[in-house]
Amino acid sequence: MTLSPDGWGEAELAKYLAMDARPFPNNPPAIGEKGAVSTAFHTAASRAGLEALKNGGSSVDAALTAAMTQITLNAGAVTSFFGILNMVHYDAATGKIVTMDASWNTVKNETDPMTIPGGFPSDAVGPYPSREVSGRTALVGGFMRGVEAAHKRFGKLPFKNLFEPSIYLARNGFTLNERTADFFKRRDAQLRRLSETKATLVKPDGTGYTTGDVFKQPALAATLDSIATRGVDYMYKGPWARKVVAAVQNDGGKMTLDDLANYEVIWSEPLRERYGAYELAVLGPPVNGSVNLIEALNLAEVSGLFNKAHWSKNAQSFRMMSDITNMFMLSSIPPATRKTIYSDLDLSDSSRLRKETAVKLWDRMEKGVKLVQYANVGPKHSDVVVAIDQWGNMTAITHTINTLTWGNEAIMVDGVSISDAAWYQQAEIKQAGPGNRMPSPIELGIILKNGKPVIPFASMSMGLHQQTVQSLINIMAHNMDVEEAVNAPCLLWPYIDATVPEALKFTVRVMEGAFPDSVIQATGLPVKQIPAKERRYTQGLWVGIYRDPLTGTLKAVSPPYATGTAFAY
Repeated sequence: MTLSPDGWGEAELAKYLAMDARPFPNNPPAIGEKGAVSTAFHTAASRAGLEALKNGGSSVDAALTAAMTQITLNAGAVTSFFGILNMVHYDAATGKIVTMDASWNTVKNETDPMTIPGGFPSDAVGPYPSREVSGRTALVGGFMRGVEAAHKRFGKLPFKNLFEPSIYLARNGFTLNERTADFFKRRDAQLRRLSETKATLVKPDGTGYTTGDVFKQPALAATLDSIATRGVDYMYKGPWARKVVAAVQNDGGKMTLDDLANYEVIWSEPLRERYGAYELAVLGPPVNGSVNLIEALNLAEVSGLFNKAHWSKNAQSFRMMSDITNMFMLSSIPPATRKTIYSDLDLSDSSRLRKETAVKLWDRMEKGVKLVQYANVGPKHSDVVVAIDQWGNMTAITHTINTLTWGNEAIMVDGVSISDAAWYQQAEIKQAGPGNRMPSPIELGIILKNGKPVIPFASMSMGLHQQTVQSLINIMAHNMDVEEAVNAPCLLWPYIDATVPEALKFTVRVMEGAFPDSVIQATGLPVKQIPAKERRYTQGLWVGIYRDPLTGTLKAVSPPYATGTAFAY
């Protein structure tokens, strides 16, 4: 038994690789009876996950196989084998839902994080800010430890089989489409800084990779083969660990072998909340994303938004949705500052999960006490996989490099990219403390209806919070199915004018033609309608699979403006 694409046939593999370049929007649903898998990016990755399901793999096997294939297909630019991984899993045999956190650990010797070079850009549209090179921007990623832990607990296939699609594509290469080739173009200068990165990501003749080139990753293939056969300790305690520590320290970083050797995943119970017939089970602590999501849904319920006309048809609903989804910024504000703004409210994370807190918070918001100020009205990358197997197990995962394509330092170690995710998270690192786990901003989970798990979902990209909140309300309040929910008109990541930090000004962004002009004008908000070509850096991507609790029929969807595809059988 093999999951390798060489068993699919050259024509089939070529077809799936070519689908990454297809025009948007394009996301036909997949219908099946036994199993399904869907991704936001890379059709061939979904197909690899499907192969795992068909060969008797669990939903975890399928999700992990797809995730590793995604990393290979984007050359470690936006996801990494040394990135982070989060998972929510429903185990049909026990009826239990568990969550796993393999997010960033801070570096133990990093005791002055506020001096790490960086700073967040003022605009989220394609930012590639210039700054000094520093190995201090590297954090300790748990992706591969997460793969190991999830497979050990819920996998059915041999561990080494999960690597076969990734190893095949790394060793044999694949033709770069325009979208992936654009990564190389944007980072060309940084990719030439270090000899190993240059040898990996620049052609032997010294020219940059472009559309149509065949891109091979022999060093990555060798690394993955070593991990698959020798175990994950090869990466966290063995030869690879020694190399990555040396590379980071050569750039002034403070990472040590102990930082890698001491990394452990965190298993926890999910956070849960009910909304009528629905219940939401999301990633457990330590997490910011789940707090943001539950708080937003609580605000939507107590404010009455659940019972109003859809925000694509009603100006009041539009404005409420904007106000509510922008409250996620509470997680980036220090507790003392929260207390200054809302002096009579307990806005600790535990309190923000309660509906009674949402009632009080919405009352203050209606009275004008909001985090967000709108501009005057005139004349971040990752990947996701969701899977359901023949036994009814459900898995949702999100994994990411948590920075911009390869990062400013562009460090590659034996084919694996090293993120510089600390360059804009100095405050979060300080709050977590040296050598500790950083809370995850990820929003993923499982929707239950009348006590039955029906939809595993995951989200990614800059506007993941906005898209997740809207998708869930589409399902829970507007009776949409997963296909309707993912295609419905939505508010995107807002434009934030940070030129005056003490007075951030927000402008709402939506797709051209998605909302009637009459609705937009009636909101009284500054709204920018953007063309499809600008959506990439403003959208949130939400992926879900619906399993009918009575018939078992599966319906899987992927986002309309991404290269992923849903498969089912």
